[in-house]
Amino acid sequence: MASRILGISAYYHDSAAALLVDGEIIAAAQEERFTRKKHDAAFPHHAIQYCLEEAGCALGDIDHVVFYDKPFLKFERLLETYLAFAPKGFQSFRRAMPIWLKEKLFQKRMLKEALEKDAPDFAWDERLMFSEHHLSHAGSAFFPSPFEDAVVLTMDGVGEWTTTSVAIGRGNDLKIHKELHFPHSLGLLYSAFTYYTGFKVNSGEYKVMGLAPYGEPKYKDKIISEIMDLKDDGSFLLDQSFFNYCTGLTMTSEKFHDLFGAPPRKADKDPLTQDHMDLAASVQAVTEEVMLRITRSLADEFKIPNLCLAGGVALNCVGNGKILKDSAFENIWIQPAAGDAGGALGAALTAHHMTFGGKRTIAQPAQDAMKGSYLGPRYEQNDIEARLTALGAQFEAVSEADMLEYGASALAEEQALGWFQGRMEFGPRALGGRSILGDPRSETMQKTLNLKIKYRESFRPFAPAVLREHVADWFEIDEDSPYMLLVANVQEKRHLQMTEEEKALFGIEKLNIKRSDIPAVTHVDYSARIQTVHEATNPLYYRLIKRFHEKTGCPVIVNTSFNVRGEPIVNTPEDAFRCFMGTEMDSLIVGHCILKKADQDPALAKDYKDAFELD
Repeated sequence: MASRILGISAYYHDSAAALLVDGEIIAAAQEERFTRKKHDAAFPHHAIQYCLEEAGCALGDIDHVVFYDKPFLKFERLLETYLAFAPKGFQSFRRAMPIWLKEKLFQKRMLKEALEKDAPDFAWDERLMFSEHHLSHAGSAFFPSPFEDAVVLTMDGVGEWTTTSVAIGRGNDLKIHKELHFPHSLGLLYSAFTYYTGFKVNSGEYKVMGLAPYGEPKYKDKIISEIMDLKDDGSFLLDQSFFNYCTGLTMTSEKFHDLFGAPPRKADKDPLTQDHMDLAASVQAVTEEVMLRITRSLADEFKIPNLCLAGGVALNCVGNGKILKDSAFENIWIQPAAGDAGGALGAALTAHHMTFGGKRTIAQPAQDAMKGSYLGPRYEQNDIEARLTALGAQFEAVSEADMLEYGASALAEEQALGWFQGRMEFGPRALGGRSILGDPRSETMQKTLNLKIKYRESFRPFAPAVLREHVADWFEIDEDSPYMLLVANVQEKRHLQMTEEEKALFGIEKLNIKRSDIPAVTHVDYSARIQTVHEATNPLYYRLIKRFHEKTGCPVIVNTSFNVRGEPIVNTPEDAFRCFMGTEMDSLIVGHCILKKADQDPALAKDYKDAFELD
């Protein structure tokens, strides 16, 4: 009989579920996609239900359920932290304890009760298991990778106690060799600067990374000399007097504010200044420095050519690009759902391989076990048509060839195109399943997408999706980057000459300069967050870009996630239609259905701009 293992992450942020059948990843999804609540931390009832439907089984058919961390260890860390900092942390201790006593400490009971709603007769005492947080991350990085053996580095805010871990994976075994413990955390350092520059912790870190190229890293040395004790091997200690996350209800302390000469920026009142851009550039530079010191040291120590990455810091694609370019490791593979959502998958994989001895089959060269990360729900054509009809949408159902022709033509005409095809992506990036697409050659596309469709800050960059065989002709990289987790520069031959006046511009003034043949995806420092598109994992998306290439001579398109600021990526055809009608998107393709904005009833448009809490 087939072995079925369900992995769950929940109760912190980005709850998710993942299902293995005989070790094969059958399905994985984040709860936010179903509830429409960004970073939803609730028990993932909907994600679990979807995974079971995809596998054609009921909850009672599952052999083991594995939770991604150990609540008691997390509780111990909380208690010891408050005791170590007593009496300073009493106020936040007083507020946190009732929640912890109610929820976290009795998490096993909560999990059992949540599961028993769907399968009351199931023997959960025997079937419910717990993995450790960083082992879950490490498992998500190593087991689906295309490597027989690898160094596995995980970095995030904090798991139970661990903030950074180094493991060695060989075959179906994974052993943690080193750990850095709370409160010394690269993720929390980055989050502190996210908070200080006025962005939301646990979601605004992307914005800091996007803002960094507009600034100069003038505070890098100050951070390293005053706030950190950074060693040659990348290990470090943080001076806790600059922070407030151990004991308070904010990230930074008065001493931190004094060091940088101002209180934290209030996003709703204070404008972004050049100083905020310099702070973003500085913490990004420190992060890259730490990542490079760690990876160089590990390459030298273990003499293994392969590196796997996971944990929230592994979503820092600029840092990942620097590691790749540094070449201390020959090969790098990064889990696309590197944050806590991926912990659900890692917990299931770790149990399958390490607890139950499940055999590990290495995917073909240059392929992994993630199936392109297209692990979410899909919709058949007749179902799509019925759903769109019920919404009152006007559409034309056409052949695949006509659909691709229309899509490529719309892009060549500089339309903003909603693209909804196949299975939804697992992880924070849209990879051509639930995407908004555009023409990278357009000088106005970045501004249009940011302000009229995404309703987000104008400085935020967009990613190029490029046919794999053409990547080296357009970017300074010749590696697979299917998950949009590596940054590289646009090839110099694609650069445009800047005037002396343009070179002299500072900060956000740099934004509207046309600096390459593909300005919509070229950041102010000539970098781009690259997605290589492979025919084997997404043939339809590949064929669309290929048709665009035939029309324009450009094998690159703009790819951004199908949502507005603060909204989870769309999941259903209904979600896609609502987003299409609530923004200034020109066309939408769902399956083989083509929808043009001009054909739709304007009464179906809802106020979308303010429908979601800002991230």
